[in-house]
Amino acid sequence: MSVTERLFAPLLSMPAKPLVTHYDDALGSRIELSRATAANWAAKTANWLRDELDVEVGSPVSVDLPAHWQTIGVLLGAWWCGAHIVGSSEGAAVAFVGPEGSAAGADAVAVVALDPLGRGLSGDAPNGGLDYLVESRIFGDDFIAYDKVSGDAPAFHGSTVDELVAAAADRAAALGIGPEDRVLSTLDWSTSDGLVDGLLSVLSAGASLVQCSNLDVAALPKRRESERTTIDLIKQ
Repeated sequence: MSVTERLFAPLLSMPAKPLVTHYDDALGSRIELSRATAANWAAKTANWLRDELDVEVGSPVSVDLPAHWQTIGVLLGAWWCGAHIVGSSEGAAVAFVGPEGSAAGADAVAVVALDPLGRGLSGDAPNGGLDYLVESRIFGDDFIAYDKVSGDAPAFHGSTVDELVAAAADRAAALGIGPEDRVLSTLDWSTSDGLVDGLLSVLSAGASLVQCSNLDVAALPKRRESERTTIDLIKQ
């Protein structure tokens, strides 16, 4: 089974429970997604990648995005259809970038608006790219995999599905994350360590994530209190 099926599917036994609360202190925004809503985004992404862009098991997909609620849908959707998240857009079947990003050498470029309310780009995607939010939104909220994803399939920067899932469980235990925790994090997800600690360990434990972008450090005490967070993962 894929990373998404192994780490995320078990969480849907409680679909209304919050999965991620995302703050962007530069914009003054707060968005909360339930597990069910995140699953819908992931399914739309997986269906779009497979049916429109021919992503299949082992296809390289690059994700050059910040730790953001929309990035969760991209990652879970890509893994659901068996993609291998790679570090370079060169040779990638699809490259996901933000509105100001660029990608060279990819078969397709998906531009993620990173709008707090999930709106697409205000104009056309730059350089012939695709507006991810507009393109994927029309696809189904359920995903049925046609091809099996094996445990030894590559999943993230060369790490296999089995390795990534095991690392997530190990780090959840090491960090003391349990199903009732709300984890306050500023970690970046572009590296294996940041991804495993800052996102996958939380999924593995069945916990909730409070992800802060462009953190206003002065706001931390009030945020811990208002969100009732129990564990800090603050990038130094």
